[in-house]
Amino acid sequence: MRNEAQISYSSGIASTPLLGQTIGEMLDRIADLHPDREALVESATGRRWTFAQLRGDIDRLALGLRARGVEKGDRVGIWSPNCAEWVLTQYATARLGAILVNINPAYRTSEVEYVIGQSGLRLMVSATSFRTTDYAAMLAEVGFEDVLFIGTPAWDETLAAGAAADPVALAACAASLAFDQPINIQYTSGTTGFPKGATLSHHNILNNGFFVGEGVHYTEEDRVCVPVPLYHCFGMVMGVLGAHSHGACVVLPAPVFDPERTLEAVHAERCTSLYGVPTMFIAELAHPRFAEFDLTSLRTGIMAGSPCPVEVMERVVAEMHMPEVAICYGMTETSPVSTMTSREDDLAARTQTIGAVMPFVEVKIVDEDGLVVPRGTPGEFCTRGYSVMLGYWNEPEKTAEAIDAGRWMHTGDLATMDQDGRLNIVGRIKDMILRGGENIYPREIEEFLYRHPDIGDVQVIGVPDAKYGEEVMAWIVMRPGAEPLTAEAVREFAAGRLAHFKIPRYVHLVDAFPMTVTGKVRKVEMRERAVEILGL
Repeated sequence: MRNEAQISYSSGIASTPLLGQTIGEMLDRIADLHPDREALVESATGRRWTFAQLRGDIDRLALGLRARGVEKGDRVGIWSPNCAEWVLTQYATARLGAILVNINPAYRTSEVEYVIGQSGLRLMVSATSFRTTDYAAMLAEVGFEDVLFIGTPAWDETLAAGAAADPVALAACAASLAFDQPINIQYTSGTTGFPKGATLSHHNILNNGFFVGEGVHYTEEDRVCVPVPLYHCFGMVMGVLGAHSHGACVVLPAPVFDPERTLEAVHAERCTSLYGVPTMFIAELAHPRFAEFDLTSLRTGIMAGSPCPVEVMERVVAEMHMPEVAICYGMTETSPVSTMTSREDDLAARTQTIGAVMPFVEVKIVDEDGLVVPRGTPGEFCTRGYSVMLGYWNEPEKTAEAIDAGRWMHTGDLATMDQDGRLNIVGRIKDMILRGGENIYPREIEEFLYRHPDIGDVQVIGVPDAKYGEEVMAWIVMRPGAEPLTAEAVREFAAGRLAHFKIPRYVHLVDAFPMTVTGKVRKVEMRERAVEILGL
């Protein structure tokens, strides 16, 4: 008979219990405990909120949205780069029991149109524009009219309507909410070519954020710099909820990642924690003004999204004063974090593993038959616990493919578990591309490129890249008689209709794809040949 120390199974324990609260109840608890402590700073504008002020603005926005007809269960989209209003909307929808639908600011018309329809969106909270992106024009193009634009007179009118409303209505909303109810839909690209809406509850994301904060030992004294996107779990859950559930302050350095403004924010706001994917830390360390900034207030932070090279981790610890920096692994469908390193782990553990299982979460590594493998043997990483999503929005069949009868989430990642219970990702069962922390599924890009009149067939793969980890490459078979397409022509076709990070950097024209005897495309062989062709 095998014991647990010999098989690849581990469960996380903690002396601190799970939070049995809604997100609104957590906010009330923290605002009552720390009313005058700073809760939110927007570096770009200098705007600041204490917890008491933040709660006041959240309640006004919630009542204003209610006056616009938003009710419990309604889906409310948020389509904007990072800003304070994103955070206000996150909490205001939670107050009402509305379901916040996070939309990637890099999405373009085809993607946002799909999300609007699939989620049954009631209202969109949106930026009007940012840099060259015209959100208002795209929403007009797809014909969605019920939009509340941030920073416009309509936004101010909504807050004013909330201020004039009876606050008793909000208390009645709160009394009708349960922590297991859905509160958030986050779209994750699917192998079918369309995004899937991972549906998460108060319990899912509040507890995941809270225990991530526990893992880096947050208190009300901490100031957390969040340059990662709020639309993603990294920003919204690990950042906002991880900090606020401990009374810590969230600092938003810029609407989108900017290494100089991130360093400036840490310096000026005396941040104690900094988040990022490895490429962000690399950009900060390489910035010509790096030495000008005082980063001695830092002690911790979180690195996630892709493996961190040892040299980068060494420099982050030494030069950015982050001896307690943690590595996290997860996926949107698990709220997101399943494993995390601890401050007691040495540098090797933080660069060669993804840490140990989180509290109240189980992990097992299984073979193709679903049997748990011995420690050290690769298999599929499966996880179970409070963190597993409710399901994919309105897609029960896809939910059943991902979550088995025992409520185990099958991640599609290949992993090993060592004798100490630490885990390591060794590959991907799926062909997902990981570019600079963004998960890209080839099928979605393939489905889009099929629309080009001259493309007969297409396969998309990830190829190695020094900066982003992986880049997107399209192998294309032209239609008979069509003129050969250049990489530039393919990129022009996709520009404005696909998020920039999904647009192929490389294009390779072929007469046919390498195939198996059963007729399946050999993507492994394509990747090997691509490395030779590109001289990578």
